Amino acid sequence: MKLNEIRDREGARTRKTRVGRGSSSGLGKTAGRGVKGAKARAGVSVHGFEGGQMPLYMRLPKRGFNNNFACDFAEVNLDRIEAAVNAGKISAGETITDETLRAAGLARRSRDGVRVLGRGALTAKLTLKVAGASRPAIEAVAKAGGNLETTFSKPAHMNKKGEPGKRRQRRAAAAEKRAKSTAG
Repeated sequence: MKLNEIRDREGARTRKTRVGRGSSSGLGKTAGRGVKGAKARAGVSVHGFEGGQMPLYMRLPKRGFNNNFACDFAEVNLDRIEAAVNAGKISAGETITDETLRAAGLARRSRDGVRVLGRGALTAKLTLKVAGASRPAIEAVAKAGGNLETTFSKPAHMNKKGEPGKRRQRRAAAAEKRAKSTAG
């Protein structure tokens, strides 16, 4: 065997099948799509179609509601923060933020930050600056001599011009009108 005689094995490379190129090709006329109807047409998918019968996804009852505007917080309880301070994962002297809690492995990813909940007793004097907190958590931190500050505020939805949306504008105008009517 010489270098100029080297080539692929028989059948290793096959040409792309060109459909709809005459009856002698074996895939002419309907190009392997059968005959008429939606499935014979290009770009049409009929997933879930049951021949005019009411489809299964429409027959089954719907339950629940998915709120697109709901806040997504990672929740951490005070007893877990206390355990992390005792284990040395978090320093009690510095300000504890969302990033500190994530680095310590107490909180997972979330869209809107970390929310501290009030389960468990707190003995360490801590300074927390997190997205949200429950009332029992705020009271427990204050009782231990610490300070808990929340930083989250819901984002205002803006239109393309960067102004608040129509509903927010109407509410602001109505509040202004009420203020004028009560003052004068």
